Amino acid sequence: MRSRISVPSILQTIRQWVRLVKWLQDREIFTLAACDSNTLHEYGQHLLTTRKTRSDALHNLIAVTRLWAFDELSARPVGVGKPPWEEVGVAEYLPAATTTGGENATAPLAELTIAPLLTWAMRMVDDLSDDILGGWYERQRILDGKPPAAQPEGRHALHAYLDHLLDSGAPLPIDVRSRPNNIRLATNYMCGLNGATPQQLAGYPGIKEFLAVAEDRPWSCPLNIVITGRVAGQPWRDTLEFYEVPTLWRHLGTAAFIVCAYLTGMRPAEVLGLTTGCCPDPDPDDVVGRHLIHGREYKTAVDENGHHMSGGVDREVPWVAIGPVVKAIRVLEQMVPDGLLFDSRTHDIGHKQSNTGAIVSQAMSKRIDHFVRWANSEATRHSLTNEAIPLDPHGSISGSRFRRSLAWHIARRPNGHVALAIQYGHVRSAIVSAGYASRSRDGIHDLIDIETVRAVADTAAELREDLDKGGGVSGPAARDVIKIAVQAAQFAGTTITAKTARRLTANLDLMVYDNPQALLLCRYKPDRALCQRDGVRDAPKLEACVPGCGNIARTDEHAAQLRARADQLDQHAAHTPEPIGDRLRANAAKLRHYADTHDATRITANDEPTRRAAEETE
Repeated sequence: MRSRISVPSILQTIRQWVRLVKWLQDREIFTLAACDSNTLHEYGQHLLTTRKTRSDALHNLIAVTRLWAFDELSARPVGVGKPPWEEVGVAEYLPAATTTGGENATAPLAELTIAPLLTWAMRMVDDLSDDILGGWYERQRILDGKPPAAQPEGRHALHAYLDHLLDSGAPLPIDVRSRPNNIRLATNYMCGLNGATPQQLAGYPGIKEFLAVAEDRPWSCPLNIVITGRVAGQPWRDTLEFYEVPTLWRHLGTAAFIVCAYLTGMRPAEVLGLTTGCCPDPDPDDVVGRHLIHGREYKTAVDENGHHMSGGVDREVPWVAIGPVVKAIRVLEQMVPDGLLFDSRTHDIGHKQSNTGAIVSQAMSKRIDHFVRWANSEATRHSLTNEAIPLDPHGSISGSRFRRSLAWHIARRPNGHVALAIQYGHVRSAIVSAGYASRSRDGIHDLIDIETVRAVADTAAELREDLDKGGGVSGPAARDVIKIAVQAAQFAGTTITAKTARRLTANLDLMVYDNPQALLLCRYKPDRALCQRDGVRDAPKLEACVPGCGNIARTDEHAAQLRARADQLDQHAAHTPEPIGDRLRANAAKLRHYADTHDATRITANDEPTRRAAEETE
């Protein structure tokens, strides 16, 4: 409860007062003075049965409390009754808490969707941004080339330009937005290019001939820039078109948002609220040399008196940025040299007069849909059907899903590649390293903890199922892993909240991590972990597993996968030059050695020492 709330909260509170009044009228109660505590108890019970969510019911109760509080403070109170939940608490007036909510209930993006989406977003930022920015500046130069008044030299230049086009048979500058039965001249393009006015273009003697031949001639409004961007090793365009650039400009901003939202773990509003200069280059004397993103937070922004500050406040602890994010911010700073990096006037040039502030999350979700369609058309254009972005099975790609997806992939695919050889492990190191983890463990940290515990629960359950079927485990941590599998039932039916996740991740006796890339399990104990080199001690660095580590264990399934991977390496070796082939065959032999060692040393849950230890655990 704050003495001063934001404008949206005021509007919502008044709507909830109206809801109360309608409920009172239905019961023939026509004054607030007649609304006593017993009546409010009935209203609270009504909310309990009609509100769909706990938070919705709570907001209604708070609104009624505000009504009573304002009446108590009024110079002429009408006598609204005191809400009974102010005496006994709100718990009995609220629906039961759900197992999930907020970000935790948001579905992560499917791997088949996020991988090509991020590939195209990073490609646009890294490889194509120079061409798009160059095309934008050239387009602006042409638009600025139209004189305020007609000049003879402009008319001469325009006529000579049009005469040459007609005689040469070259593509004609026609507005690509023309309909087949209504061909329109690219007036801004031709006039700006030649320093002429629209009136001088309309006075061109061959205008009718120009429009007549345009039906059978190709159209083009090329910009005078050198194309440097590449897709699949080839130039992505022969030239950029005048009318194409605004669309590409829009998609470039969307691509930068995708990179920032996914590879930092920031909330959509935090990304959209970034400003120019938010990510300065690190101090040359900084040994670590990390780029930090300085943003603002809005939801919990209050002044010293507890009043909400709609303009937000600076975050106490900045976000850490890896290379692709820094590049995306630098591109945005070229688009918006001063102010909000996602300023709606800059990013949506078609509606400058009506737009104010930053792009909102809902509008960005629509832009992402448009970006996906554009990327898929480019994949077809460049014969990259394997890089097309498939539809996500859970629906549209909203900004809030990136954050959840990052946490899911860090926990589930610890050393899988994000895109273009950027490892999830690198992103996790940036987020939870010792220097960054000093911030309160909330937000993205909570999501990572929740996904980590869920992954551990799935791993333990699958392992117990294998052991029940007679499966075996090998390695230095084999007996410990079997003990954890025996306790897998402890996870069943457990509501994994942020608090529960923090408690479980702190209990190293329950944590076993699956490393699908290294084909092993990690029963993590910090004192014997060989993967730790930078002081991160609360979880293993699964992207840096070291053979021979005392935390390693392998299952029968891992042994089978090791042999399958060895066979694949041998197949590659047969078709590669000798030095590389020799290395591939050596790696294959190493994998088979790991599998053979597993077969020779595996133990099962029914082995006497293991069985006794498991029984003691249960």
